[in-house]
Amino acid sequence: MTARLLVYTRTTDYRHDSIPAAVAAVRALEGFAVDHTEDPAALEAPLDGYAAVVFLSTSGEVLTPAGRERLAGYVEAGGGFAGVHAAACTEDDWPYYGELLGARFARHPEYQPGRAVVEDREHPATRPLPPVWSRTDEWYDFRSNPRARVRVLAVADESSYEGGGMGADHPLVWCRDQGRGRVFYTALGHAADAYRDPGFLAHLRGGLRWAAGVER
Repeated sequence: MTARLLVYTRTTDYRHDSIPAAVAAVRALEGFAVDHTEDPAALEAPLDGYAAVVFLSTSGEVLTPAGRERLAGYVEAGGGFAGVHAAACTEDDWPYYGELLGARFARHPEYQPGRAVVEDREHPATRPLPPVWSRTDEWYDFRSNPRARVRVLAVADESSYEGGGMGADHPLVWCRDQGRGRVFYTALGHAADAYRDPGFLAHLRGGLRWAAGVER
């Protein structure tokens, strides 16, 4: 089954150099047909033909009022939504978006090696991963711990890197339901190297498949 994705990469704040590599990697993932855009008008049009909308390192205010209304209606009616990395730095002025995603970005220490610990091995995004996943990335802190609002899939081990600010319970990857829709978020994926890493690509593909409703 091929699932059609709308991949959105508009930025009005910090722009990740990895975006072109990230889009190319998603296009290459098996089982997806991808439409990529940075035009906010694309989110004002009907989204019913998409299995999921993917905010791929978006930042800042990226939607028009009509786009906000369209996206919320799409997810509430059963559409899928996936956020990758800086998607948590997006739409700060729209309260619904913070609820949709589950948490908002606060800060991060420098890009460095660390460890993620898989907490839920049943989800397609974490099933391919080792129990302790060593990688180099930006280890995002969030303004609040989303655990009460989401199904946590993996957490950051703050003892494995310098500068973590959330303590022993530091969710990093999660999913949740919103209305009749499905939401997946991974804080990982800062650098272009991630989108050449088979482990990260398997993680991303599993999360997108779940958000798209292909695999539950």
